[in-house]
Amino acid sequence: MSICHKDKETDEWFFPKDRFIISETDERGIITYVNDVFCEIADYTEEELIGQPHNIVRHPDMPRAAFADLWEKIQGRGFWTGYVKNKRRDGAYYWVFATVLRHVDPDGTISYLSLRTVPERHKIEELIPVYKEMRSKE
Repeated sequence: MSICHKDKETDEWFFPKDRFIISETDERGIITYVNDVFCEIADYTEEELIGQPHNIVRHPDMPRAAFADLWEKIQGRGFWTGYVKNKRRDGAYYWVFATVLRHVDPDGTISYLSLRTVPERHKIEELIPVYKEMRSKE
């Protein structure tokens, strides 16, 4: 049974507020772990996602500057939070509030854990014109 649903009037997909999208990547951004919610909302199987760059779900509406900020914050303080519009396999989209954490193993291996929750709708509505403006300057 599907836990995610699509808005009947748009191409936007939603996942339940009590569920989390979880993924992990290596230091190059290659996916090493995904949970079932990620697979369902992105419309990929686990096997299709593992080994792929995480930007497989990057939506073209997302400004490059947002990801530059993500990497700057992760390198500086070890974590980043923000709102992200992601793309599904079928071209539809879904919004998330993401927290990305850098993890360094005792042997020095770096990985990144991303935990995404349902975002507040009013924040998305505020960000749509901001992201559009940022994209227009790229």
